[in-house]
Amino acid sequence: MALNTESRIGVVGAGAMGTGIAQVAAAAGHTVVLGDAGGGATMRAQANIARAMDREVQKERLTRDAADRILSRIQFQWEPLGDSLGAYKSCDLVIEAIVEDLTIKQTLFQQLEAVVAKDAVLATNTSSLSVASIASACTASERVVGIHFFNPAPVLPLVEVVPWLGGSAAVPPAAYEMMQRWGKVPVLASDTPGFIVNRIARPYYGESIRLLEEGVASVATIDWAMKELGGFRMGPFELMDFIGNDVNYAVTRSVFEGFFYDPRYKPSLTQRRLVEAGFFGKKARRGYYDYRDGAIAPEPDKDPEVALLVFERVLAMLINEAVDAVHMRVASPADVDLAMTKGVNYPKGLLAWGNEIGLDRILSWMERLQADFGEDRYRPSPLLRRMVRDGRRFFE
Repeated sequence: MALNTESRIGVVGAGAMGTGIAQVAAAAGHTVVLGDAGGGATMRAQANIARAMDREVQKERLTRDAADRILSRIQFQWEPLGDSLGAYKSCDLVIEAIVEDLTIKQTLFQQLEAVVAKDAVLATNTSSLSVASIASACTASERVVGIHFFNPAPVLPLVEVVPWLGGSAAVPPAAYEMMQRWGKVPVLASDTPGFIVNRIARPYYGESIRLLEEGVASVATIDWAMKELGGFRMGPFELMDFIGNDVNYAVTRSVFEGFFYDPRYKPSLTQRRLVEAGFFGKKARRGYYDYRDGAIAPEPDKDPEVALLVFERVLAMLINEAVDAVHMRVASPADVDLAMTKGVNYPKGLLAWGNEIGLDRILSWMERLQADFGEDRYRPSPLLRRMVRDGRRFFE
């Protein structure tokens, strides 16, 4: 399963994610094959990458010649991909970046397996589906691995490399080293719902919506509190509108179902109603905020007591989730903190943040929430309890 600087890279799916991955691979010096099942998708991808290269030249991060060479390394498949995937025949690594539908992904992997060489690596960029489920569609399933980029792929450095229980021991290290050569920051994640980032980040959205539903604070106030007190670059509602409420809701549902309906990941009716109404956020010009012409942005209530309540409650849930991810061996403590700072730009690693505040204090916040609400949603992680009991901290 050798992957090196000469490896030919295939990307299936020419949407925003696939286009970004193709650009990253070409910038690293690889010949890239990019195709899509939808008509016109690769033409849009070419135009988008060309614009991205123009911006790099304008900002003097690339010379014109270097930008042109990157674009020339991408072989765009102009015809929509059908049953024949012959263009990927000579690829050493094929990364799928298509719709988050298990059946469609399984069908694609079966088709790819029939075309590529026996030692080619097949990777899924899924953000929430089981890598094992996708791999199960293949005869030579041991060569399948998860390689999850974050959008936009050329900008965000994090990549989650996800082995699965039937995979070859050689494939994840090869993928990990490849991502390092591409200038990315890889982390190893277990094949569990949401992997690292999409699992641990759930409370940033879910608990913020819960505070809104309870009438504790408004959308604008919660966003202001998390930015003002926590140093987050975007408030939870701003971020959901930016990501797309339809996308965020789909990931929440996937994680909730994947964990057998654990109440910690329960979706909210508020988000469901927004999605049902078509208020997807910025792309729909309506979401938690109104982005239509003439709309007046709401002002936050800058009450320090309310802000502190919001901040402590959301942060306690986030840190507890990060601790529990370590407890359940989703990833190492170092990779957990690296993932949250490099994948979603958190101001600090959550475990280091817990050390700073005091794990005993985080535990007391969680115990108070569980006592107040009587819900399993607020149960403290067993590892958090043990570390407080034993006087331990992370990274010691």
